[in-house]
Amino acid sequence: MNSPDRLLDRPIRTTDRLVSASTWEHGGRLWPSNEQLTLTCCRVIDETHDVKTFQFCTEDGLPVRFEPGQFMTVSARVGERAVERCYTISSPPTRPYLLSITVKRAPDGVMSNWLHDNMKPGTRLRAYGPSGRFTPIDAVAPKFLFLSAGSGVTPLMSMTRASIDLGLDRDIVFVHSARTPSDIIFRNELAHLATLSPRLRVLSVCEGLGDEPDWTGPTGRLSLKFLQECVPDFAEREIFTCGPGGYMSAVRQLLHEGGHNPDRYHQESFNFAEEVASQAVEPASDAAQATYTVKLSRSSRSFTMSASETVLAAAKKAGVPIPSSCSQGICGTCKTRVLEGTVDMNHQGGIRDREVQKGFRLLCCSRPTSDLLLDL
Repeated sequence: MNSPDRLLDRPIRTTDRLVSASTWEHGGRLWPSNEQLTLTCCRVIDETHDVKTFQFCTEDGLPVRFEPGQFMTVSARVGERAVERCYTISSPPTRPYLLSITVKRAPDGVMSNWLHDNMKPGTRLRAYGPSGRFTPIDAVAPKFLFLSAGSGVTPLMSMTRASIDLGLDRDIVFVHSARTPSDIIFRNELAHLATLSPRLRVLSVCEGLGDEPDWTGPTGRLSLKFLQECVPDFAEREIFTCGPGGYMSAVRQLLHEGGHNPDRYHQESFNFAEEVASQAVEPASDAAQATYTVKLSRSSRSFTMSASETVLAAAKKAGVPIPSSCSQGICGTCKTRVLEGTVDMNHQGGIRDREVQKGFRLLCCSRPTSDLLLDL
């Protein structure tokens, strides 16, 4: 997993140069993904009619290390409910004194609506440290293609900003899809960045014209024909994609049809709509229908659960509050020590080997294979 402490383990590799880790050590800090800090909002920027960027600094003003494309998990109390959500850091690691998240207001978005309605300069917010593997740090490639839709532009913006700040002059084609021209996030900044690097090409594809009937850019949806015409060498490029699930499924399909090597394809997404429901699976065997008892060492509470459920899903059904966010084994928020018993854990990089050796497990992607005693 690309956790922040890797910046001390080795140099930061970019396509065109090596940046010594000591560059980040002086005056900086490690911020583990399972530890919370208090951030203070410095500025709120209106990006579009329903998208805002929130800029934060740490309470002590020290810079933070992370990799472009990583996310952090923010926490807030919304009414009587404690809510945690993952947001990609849209600012680049080359500007470590400011951490930005860019958030689209969603009709049923508990956290996004709270941020839009309450966050202002001086407001404090708790957050877990940067995490995630969606980063080009280990992608040794001469050419890149960034594909995004909606607020999925944020990790790719961090990558692009970092490339420009470092003067790398990478060969990047950045294709962003939006509903209308007025919905293009970072529209003016992307145009400006393209003037700073002759090998950065920015294209925006809009489904409709909206209130800009004079829009001269491409309209419709991203298609194989569009890529073949506008990015004819797309099959040779390392591709990073972020956006809604339907968009990314369509992208994978058209890239497959276009002969792109899937080993050079990377994507990132978070889906919280089915946070708990998606964690239960249909029993596939008699073993999956077994039930186990889970005891909590600190509160002396207990509950029973099926072997087909994740521990997190079962705990929530039992009314046991456990911090969680991505529910995909990525962010590390639900990391908990298993004092007794065994689980089958299938994570996506949200926990390090040395943490596993110490008995920690990610409850969102762990299913019991015996009775459990948890350090909760």
